[in-house]
Amino acid sequence: MEEVCEGKDYSFPNQEESVLKFWDEIKAFENQLKRTETMPDFIFYDGPPFATGLPHYGHLLAGTIKDIVTRYQTMIGHHVTRRFGWDCHGLPVEYEIDKKLGIKTRDEVLKMGIDKYNEECRSIVTRYVAEWEKTVTRMGRWIDFKNDYKTMDISYMESVWWVFSQLCEKGLVYRGFKVMPYSTGCKTPLSNFEANSNYKDVPDPEIMASFPIVGDPANAALVAWTTTPWTLPSNLCLCVNAKFVYVKVRDKSSGSVYVVAECRLSQLPSIAKKSKANVPNGTVQPSKEPKAKTKDASKENVKAEAQSGGYEVLEKFVGASLVGIKYVPLFDFFSEFSDVAFRVVADDFVTDDSGTGIVHCAPAFGEEDYRVCIENKIINKGENLIVAVDDDGCFTERVSDFKGRYVKDADKDIINAVKAKGRLVKSQTFTHSYPFCWRSDTPLIYRAVPSWFVAVEKLKEQLLENNKETYWVPDFVKEKRFHNWLENARDWAVSRSRFWGTPLPVWISDDGEEKIVMDSISKLEKLSGVKVTDLHRHNIDHITIPSSRGPEFGVLRRVDDVFDCWFESGSMPYAYIHYPFENVELFENNFPGHFVAEGLDQTRGWFYTLMVLSTALFGKPAFRNLICNGLILAADGKKMSKRLKNYPPPTEVIDDYGADALRLYVINSPVVRAEPLRFKKDGVYGVVKDVFLPWYNAYRFLVQNAKRLEVEGFATFIPMDLISLQASSNVLDQWIYSATESLVQFVCQEMDAYRLYTVVPYLLKFIDNLTNIYVRFNRKRLKGRTGEEDCQRALSTLYHVLLTTCKVMAPFTPFFTEGLYQNMSKVSKGMEESIHYCQFPRAGGKRDERIEQSVARMMTIIDLARNIRERHNKPLKTPLREMIIVHPDSNFLEDIAGKLREYVLEELNVRSLSSCNDPLKFASLRAEPDFSALGKRLGKSMGVVAKEVKAMSQSDILKFENKKEVTVAGHCLQVTDIKVVRDFKRPDGVAEKEMDAAGDGDVLVILDLRPDESLFEAGISREVVNRIQKLRKKASLEPTDIVEVYIESLDDDKSVLQQTLVSQEKYICSALGSPLLPSAAPPHAVILCQERFHGISGLAFAITLAKPALIFNSDACLELYSGDAKQANGLQTYLLSRDHSNLKSEFQQGNGKIKVDCIVNQPSVDVLLGTHVFLTVGEYHLSRRAD
Repeated sequence: MEEVCEGKDYSFPNQEESVLKFWDEIKAFENQLKRTETMPDFIFYDGPPFATGLPHYGHLLAGTIKDIVTRYQTMIGHHVTRRFGWDCHGLPVEYEIDKKLGIKTRDEVLKMGIDKYNEECRSIVTRYVAEWEKTVTRMGRWIDFKNDYKTMDISYMESVWWVFSQLCEKGLVYRGFKVMPYSTGCKTPLSNFEANSNYKDVPDPEIMASFPIVGDPANAALVAWTTTPWTLPSNLCLCVNAKFVYVKVRDKSSGSVYVVAECRLSQLPSIAKKSKANVPNGTVQPSKEPKAKTKDASKENVKAEAQSGGYEVLEKFVGASLVGIKYVPLFDFFSEFSDVAFRVVADDFVTDDSGTGIVHCAPAFGEEDYRVCIENKIINKGENLIVAVDDDGCFTERVSDFKGRYVKDADKDIINAVKAKGRLVKSQTFTHSYPFCWRSDTPLIYRAVPSWFVAVEKLKEQLLENNKETYWVPDFVKEKRFHNWLENARDWAVSRSRFWGTPLPVWISDDGEEKIVMDSISKLEKLSGVKVTDLHRHNIDHITIPSSRGPEFGVLRRVDDVFDCWFESGSMPYAYIHYPFENVELFENNFPGHFVAEGLDQTRGWFYTLMVLSTALFGKPAFRNLICNGLILAADGKKMSKRLKNYPPPTEVIDDYGADALRLYVINSPVVRAEPLRFKKDGVYGVVKDVFLPWYNAYRFLVQNAKRLEVEGFATFIPMDLISLQASSNVLDQWIYSATESLVQFVCQEMDAYRLYTVVPYLLKFIDNLTNIYVRFNRKRLKGRTGEEDCQRALSTLYHVLLTTCKVMAPFTPFFTEGLYQNMSKVSKGMEESIHYCQFPRAGGKRDERIEQSVARMMTIIDLARNIRERHNKPLKTPLREMIIVHPDSNFLEDIAGKLREYVLEELNVRSLSSCNDPLKFASLRAEPDFSALGKRLGKSMGVVAKEVKAMSQSDILKFENKKEVTVAGHCLQVTDIKVVRDFKRPDGVAEKEMDAAGDGDVLVILDLRPDESLFEAGISREVVNRIQKLRKKASLEPTDIVEVYIESLDDDKSVLQQTLVSQEKYICSALGSPLLPSAAPPHAVILCQERFHGISGLAFAITLAKPALIFNSDACLELYSGDAKQANGLQTYLLSRDHSNLKSEFQQGNGKIKVDCIVNQPSVDVLLGTHVFLTVGEYHLSRRAD
């Protein structure tokens, strides 16, 4: 393995760029697809975005989810085709061209020519494809851009035709009207979720108008309220609620008689506020009275009005009694409907929280209005509906008084016309939230649009059943949001009166008697005799088909409409592979698809259209598994806005911290559970700091110590085989293998359940355990201080654990894991070229749950003991005499007092450890109810249960811990419902400062804090080692850098330090990896760092770090040259001039002997290591001591 730099010098973004180049060189994605061609297919549907804008965080989030799942599926043995798709048609493209060319009306497009307009649209469709490819690739996503699909491809459009033709054959298509949110700025209807994306607070008129009842003896008039006066000329009926109580009242001031809902009487103008409004040509002052919110309140208002003399209640009746009553219309523009229209109908959509309880209905301009008029036979479904407003939002000739006027501009004139007729009861303005077009920023109107419909309501029951067959993450989106949407599904208007889209494949004769639906290009060519090379309007609108009834019936022409782009994207599972014209076997063997993922907004968009079309075509859902993500917001909780610049550009975040960090940040967030995420750049940095740097440091520690073996002359590190390693007797080896197996099992389990958001927290804990338990507690082994064989075993274990972790996390962090894998694979044979060619680690290996639990408890013990030390200001450098572990589990105590004992004692600097399984010897027990767990479940019984739980005796608690449950006040409580608290019971005569304890409800830790002179020298040795380690850092030394450490007492009495160094020699040597030299460095030694310390446990000393220096046996050197001192000095000068590491290697190769024959005028001699020369001062001292 190659050396690696420090974490602070490691650039994650730069490393990722290198990995991208590597993938490109080996054609990693292409080769992965080839290598898996024979494996079972995993079908993933990628929803097509528009390429007319740049990718944002929402796209990157969805792309990351898709990439993680498809990488994982590939690694577990599937062939996953991943083709990028583009939504090419529809309003977003047309709107861009309208802006570019200054087009304002439909006629301007026709004048320009549909061919020129559509080619303009085509020219911008792929405007940002290069930017998309660059950003998506930089995020590490593997997807095929070269073999992408586009909804404007002729093959795609042909499949869309086939889908529509199948629906027609099944009787699921009809032509009718649909009232839809309509943008007069873009001259097109919008889908409901488009209409809901841009609301503004604006002032609008609200008026009450009177509708005299035909033949009423009191000349009473129904009073209706509206906020859209421009719809009044198209009124065809009035609607009441059959269950409400209505009143007939006389205005004592004017004598006018009105009918309104009893609960809304207060909304009529009061006497105090009225002027001439109630007489012909009068004016109305705004009423400032609050609207009644409840029926009880309204009754009080009615009574108050009557008592004040404003209105006289003449009669009360239920709304049902008004049904069928005829009234005098405001205008006569629709007088031909008099036989069926201008009457009262009833429906529950009329509410009592606004208006008068009587709603005016204009079927062409309200969804409920249209439905009510259809249900009450005022108009008929499917017949031509008169829409008195054109595509530009202006009145047609039908409304002759206001012809050519933009509807919103005509409001004032219409109010004045109502007033002139003496029918205006009240007029004022109010501010409310109103929808605007998200593209043109113009106010929307609701308008009936002629459309081709898919009869979704016929499919409702099957849609609900098919939804049950799908698996969603999170499931509440499926069970609530999507289920409710399906339950209230309406027939779907799939056509648009636009230009740039897939044309409807419907040809109709001039008399409307003959209709042909094309299901393929070949059918169109056969019937028309025209060769077809493109299916857009300008290339097929001219094509006619001879009538099958004979020449005298003329020809069939295509209807003008094109498909709603949601119909096209909903056809994606079939159209992207040109089914049924190609890939029949591929589709039919793998439908429904295995996986889709998009944002929460697609529950009413793509997810819905996929489900509707697949149900209509095949009676099945389109997908089996779905991940639904939430919305990414700016840090302030507002929507991300380019204008406000309230978020960092994705490229900036990637350049600063890397794509892997961004991937993990979004995956480890509420957004993958369909909740909103407030994006914070600091959060991405947190992933680098908390996940990647600890992970990298564990990897770097492995590389450093593997290289150290080579430096020290041992064999090049080659990891031992896994089977023999798993038989290790070392407890931490056993633990880390079990923990790694747990990681593999957990990730497999969660990935198979598509719960991506649970993986990162588990990984975080695993890496923390790897670095802070396995690496930390095994430093001596990993650094070779327990022998070469044990070192090889520990390094091999760390190697295999890191390699497995990389494979497990490869789908999540493709760059980082590839970088580590490439270096680690250099020491093993038979490794794959890329980590992404590897199989995912298989779950099912050996797990030791007991040792995992014991180590987890050990870490709890260490944390609790540290807390005790901190409370009593006892730093870890201060040795303590004893600790006692109290726990009822004998297996755990056996592990702690046995194989984990040394780790605990060394980490906590305690001399002895004892255990106790009697929970009452050092603690008294008390039970506390978990209110958060029990509150909702027990309700009013909580108080009684809590009282009895707190009153449980010691023996009751012990029985509960043994049986794991207890019945309290008739309720069965489990271990999760009651917390057992262990309060420390200090021995008699012992003060808190002498002995203290800490517990977590499971284990109790007791520390003996009393001072012990016998531990004084151990404390000094800890201080010395601590100062040396800090000095190494100060000198910027790597852990693998070999230095010699010298210590010199600065006290008059040097015996105290000398005695400590002798008594603590074993600990010091083990901690440093080399002996501490009680002398000054030789004159030729290279000093790296030197520092003096005073007042350390009452001692003063100097520490020197120096490079390893040669020490000569002068007498032995003289003998080599028969007593010639000059020649002996020449040998020493020569050896001192040599590179130390090279000289060491030569001695190793010569088994401790080298021949020196290159000194001028000196004879050749054999120099023996340990006889004539020592490579370090430490070796020299050890040799002298042995002698």
